[in-house]
Amino acid sequence: MITEERIEQLLTRYDYLEHALGTPDQFSNEEFVQLSKEYADLGPVVDAANALKSGREEIADLAEMVAASDDPEMKELAQEEFLELKEKLPRMERDLSIQLLPKDAADERSAILEIRAGTGGDEAALFAGDLYRMYEKFAESQGWKVEMISASASDVGGFKEIVANITGKGVFAKMKFESGVHRVQRVPTTESGGRIHTSAATVAVLPEAAEVDLDIKSEDFRVDTMRASGSGGQHVNTTDSAVRITHIPTGIMVVQSEKSQHKNREKAWKIMHAKLFEMERDKVAAERSEDRKSQVGSGDRSERIRTYNFPQGRVTDHRIGLTLHKLDQILAGEGLCEVVDTLISEDQAMKLSAMEAGF
Repeated sequence: MITEERIEQLLTRYDYLEHALGTPDQFSNEEFVQLSKEYADLGPVVDAANALKSGREEIADLAEMVAASDDPEMKELAQEEFLELKEKLPRMERDLSIQLLPKDAADERSAILEIRAGTGGDEAALFAGDLYRMYEKFAESQGWKVEMISASASDVGGFKEIVANITGKGVFAKMKFESGVHRVQRVPTTESGGRIHTSAATVAVLPEAAEVDLDIKSEDFRVDTMRASGSGGQHVNTTDSAVRITHIPTGIMVVQSEKSQHKNREKAWKIMHAKLFEMERDKVAAERSEDRKSQVGSGDRSERIRTYNFPQGRVTDHRIGLTLHKLDQILAGEGLCEVVDTLISEDQAMKLSAMEAGF
């Protein structure tokens, strides 16, 4: 139970921040930015705290009215309101508890999306294309911007591999549970016998790294330029525009091979930073084993997380046992919101349970 003292602490801090931001000359630019961020982050928490405080005060007033009133009609009305509010109070407490859960520092960031065709040959590549379009439409519905960084197209359509940058507020918070193996069950267009095939694609969502997140040492990297491959004839690249960056301590390698060496270098560094940042996050998460148990997904790319079954028109998320017969809407992006929101709610519930259990 959230105490009145805790609520007052939140309200007092919010009032202080509001006053402080009205006198910016007292702070350095860095301090002012930090206070502004804290004030913005605390806003939803204070809204939930005020709602709970008002609810508790109102229920106490109604209880007093029920006990003291000599008017039967007034007493009955107060009793009804008391019971209605009593039912709402646990939800108010839960809302505030969720707001008080520790936030993932990367939640507000943009993200790097990687999709790779897995088992299933051409069908897997086609499915990778379906997933990319799904995320593209979902991003559009959220007001985010999608920029393709690199792509290796399949001969039959779709992609063997595609990497994109999704920019906007809170991208990683909504996309982070998409990492893992996505499986599709359907009849390929090349299947004359009508048999259902199972194919897979791997999705990875990496939070975009800021320079301050990483201790970058130039001697840890090797940057090579090489000739990008072309389709032959006049399209062959005759300059060394392709860029390969290797992180020597880990062996992580990123290659970009479009026409502009400058753009290739910029994109390759962005992906490299994201991979190294995620590696550091994984290391910290592994050290917090109990916290990892209280999450919907670990972000492990080898974990099978979802099945898209075309014959039955259903999508099943195996982590939370969610099945929706809305395959077309989900692949069109519009129905993915329901899956994402349910995953976030389940993750919050697990973390609350773990916190209440003392983990």
